[in-house]
Order: sequence, then C-alpha cells, then structure tokens
Amino acid sequence: MDQAQLEDIAKRYRDNLFAIAFQYTKNAADADDMVQIALVKCLQAKKPFESEQHIRRWLIRVTINECKRYLVSPWRQRTTPIEDYAETLGFETPEQSALFFAVMELPQKYRVPIHLYYYEDYSVREVAGALGLRESAVQTRLLRARQKLKQKLEGWSDD
Repeated sequence: MDQAQLEDIAKRYRDNLFAIAFQYTKNAADADDMVQIALVKCLQAKKPFESEQHIRRWLIRVTINECKRYLVSPWRQRTTPIEDYAETLGFETPEQSALFFAVMELPQKYRVPIHLYYYEDYSVREVAGALGLRESAVQTRLLRARQKLKQKLEGWSDD
C-alpha cells in the first residue's frame, strides 16, 4: 500500500474509527492516537485487502484491539473531560445531546456494541465477530443497553 492509498483510506474511515475509539477511551486525544496506530498498521500490512468491506472490518478490529491494549496499560490517563469533547460535536437538539451523554455513561461492554450496531450499521453477527463474543451475548448487551438508555432518558424527559 502506498501513501496515496493510505490517505484515501484515512479520509473514508477516520471518523468511524475515531468514534469507536472514543467509545473505549472517552478521550479525544487518546482516540486520535488509537486511530493513528490502526492506520500505521494498515500501511505496514503485508497482505492485500480483498474489498472495501475487508479494509473497513480490518481497521475496526485493529482499532478495537489497540483500545483494549491501551485500557490495560499502566500509564493510561484521562486528560480531557467528556463535556469538552461534546461541545465540539454541535448537537442540533437537546435530545441528541442527552442521548450522547446517556450512551457515554453506559459501561463499556454496552457502549461499544451500541455504537457498532446503531452508528456503524453492523449486524449482530458482525458486532459479535468484531468484539470476539457470541451473537447471543451481543443481543443481550444490546437489550440491556437499550433498557438502561430508556430508563436514563425517561428520567431526562421528566426534568
């Protein structure tokens, strides 16, 4: 893969990879780092990619693995509050903002499947493959996440 191909891939997938990494790290700078690592690994990959879908899945898998590796590293620090990052997103309605914060308050095991399923349009099978889980586990996590979000957002709408 040459530099021009990598730049094209980075333009197409950077935002998706960043969103996934942010679900893990809850920090924009760390999420950027995880995306950069994934893109460097893509540049260094020796095997050819079969299709656009193959590249996308491979990058998401590498990003998830790097995030997991980062989360267990001893020098991990959270330096930017989530509120600072949320300000850069420019939500159109208060409901969108409330949903973002509600999702970010979910435990990681629920937050990441929600993102992959609803924002990346992955099927349950694809989410299971990306996270190394059984399909039934993904379905359970999605169900529990939706229940938690419903409780949280119903409380928000009452305010």
